[in-house]
Amino acid sequence: MTGVRRWDVAVVGAGPAGAAAALAARRAGASVLLLDRADFPRDKPCGDGIAAHALDVLAGLGVPDPVAGFPPVPALRLVAPGGGQVAQPLPRPAYTVPRAVFDAGLVVAAVAAGAQFRRHPVRRIEPRAGEVLLDGTLAAEVVIGADGAGSVVRRALGFPANPPGHLALAIRGYAPAPAGPPEQRIVTTGEGWPAYAWSFPIGDGRANVGYGEVLRGRPVSRAHLIRRLGALLPELDPTGVTGLRAHHLPLSTHRPPVGRGRVLLAGDALSLINPFTGEGIFYAVLSGALAGAAAADRSGAPGAGPAGAAARYSAALGRRLGGHLRHSSAAARLGRHQRIVAAAVRAAERDRRVFVTLVELGLGDGLLDTRTLARIIAGIAVPQR
Repeated sequence: MTGVRRWDVAVVGAGPAGAAAALAARRAGASVLLLDRADFPRDKPCGDGIAAHALDVLAGLGVPDPVAGFPPVPALRLVAPGGGQVAQPLPRPAYTVPRAVFDAGLVVAAVAAGAQFRRHPVRRIEPRAGEVLLDGTLAAEVVIGADGAGSVVRRALGFPANPPGHLALAIRGYAPAPAGPPEQRIVTTGEGWPAYAWSFPIGDGRANVGYGEVLRGRPVSRAHLIRRLGALLPELDPTGVTGLRAHHLPLSTHRPPVGRGRVLLAGDALSLINPFTGEGIFYAVLSGALAGAAAADRSGAPGAGPAGAAARYSAALGRRLGGHLRHSSAAARLGRHQRIVAAAVRAAERDRRVFVTLVELGLGDGLLDTRTLARIIAGIAVPQR
């Protein structure tokens, strides 16, 4: 087709999932076009929390220190709806890096690896024989949709958005960090359950603060989100909170297919948000890396080649995250009962192994185990302090 430029892989969306996909595809030798509707750096409403698991994936993609310049956050404090709490060192430190910084660094890394970045809002995706056409002028053998909760690529595949009960709404801002040793703080609440507020120190005198809750089919206003944020983090001075922006979180309890043929989905576009904690960066970079590798596979092995990209990606994602996603969904179902959450917090306070299991389940790819479940069940009848 005259005037159409072609690449092996085109990635729509240059956030963590898209940048990871571009890096993985380039490592496999593919030509890569990385598209986004925005220039970088750009703000992205998010909790900004970066767990060690995400850093492991990025190191494997040749990005050794994407959190350079930001101090580690060594501890987590979790407050149950009734007020019980646990505060312990994390198994490995986390980081809080504003997405304007973190995402831009990953785009720089992808471009340095040989991906071509272009600011372009994709509006039309047309799968054709042997290629996928974007907006009539760009073409690729495989397209990866990493374009977030409102994914254009997902809609083009005919996959609907997450329904109520499987979609959360959160608001994020920046405020002066609280005094004391740095720790991630998550404060859950019975009102609007499941719902929680957070405060994650950045290390520059500020903290990322926010509040979110699962949508149940009723409208939730910005004023409601801000009111709940102030109620759960009463030390905040409302006049000192800046950058308040709301965003949707499509939970992994209602994922669409990973794609179809030569068109794949990754990150938020695939509803890869942990329903237990709302964490999404680890899922984003891992799914992006797996999608990029599948899209670029030209090994000649059975099932290789662009036409089999979705099948390869589905198998790889299932091997890597299948068990974890089942366990995190089960944890989310259990978490609908406030008594169970209170019991889990008490068990984590008393038993370091329970704490670590819950952290790995909520921030990485961990699994529930019978020992943890037994400790939680044993604590259900214990009065909360």
